[in-house]
Amino acid sequence: MTATTATTTRVAARASEVWKVYGSGEARVTALRGVSLELLRGQYTAVMGPSGSGKSTLMHCMAGLDAVTRGDVYIGQTRLTGLSDAGLTRLRRDQVGFVFQQFNLLPTLSAKENILLPLAIAGRKPDKPWYDTVIDTVGLRDRLSHRPSELSGGQQQRVACARALVSRPEVVFADEPTGNLDSRSGADILGFLRRSVTDFGQTVVMVTHDANAASYADRVIFLGDGRIVHEMAGPTPDAILDTLKKIDLSVGGE
Repeated sequence: MTATTATTTRVAARASEVWKVYGSGEARVTALRGVSLELLRGQYTAVMGPSGSGKSTLMHCMAGLDAVTRGDVYIGQTRLTGLSDAGLTRLRRDQVGFVFQQFNLLPTLSAKENILLPLAIAGRKPDKPWYDTVIDTVGLRDRLSHRPSELSGGQQQRVACARALVSRPEVVFADEPTGNLDSRSGADILGFLRRSVTDFGQTVVMVTHDANAASYADRVIFLGDGRIVHEMAGPTPDAILDTLKKIDLSVGGE
């Protein structure tokens, strides 16, 4: 194996010189400006920045939910740029897990059915030992027959996390996963995502505005005005807040 191949196989997802432009003329908005980023396997990355910095746009582009204007995005060694709609659908189904602020559960399905839905759509059966591990880790075994309306917000988000992990995706993208939760439920979700990385080698990238949430990550990427402006390893809430203040001042002074 060459050095280049060894490096590539360690990367779960990457963006290369990604630009994203919405609209045209006076309505033109440049959300991303030449962003390059690698997400390493078995690493927990948080993406932060002021409102309008491009953090959610970056996540949506890297997850194949939005097309880039220029540049390239890869999940594993698959190039998303130029994939057909069918190809993107397969990739999102088979290689990507999603956790959203709004949970996105189907109200007519039980917790178990929601968790297994991606596999059912793909015509695949769950890996029973892995399924049991995920269910026990999120602590939902006694709630599997309940529908979302019978679950608390924290329990619903745990269902969403289990659904994201049950297919053992290449990478899990989480967009403000604790935004609709109380602090205790939020801590449960963040702890679960942390364990999925530490104990199971999962790759997680999370967009958040919460410094405490970001401190669960291995590293934090800071965006400002559509660019990566800073990166931090071993983050703490205080260090994150200090960096965000500096970025706000910098962006505000442009």
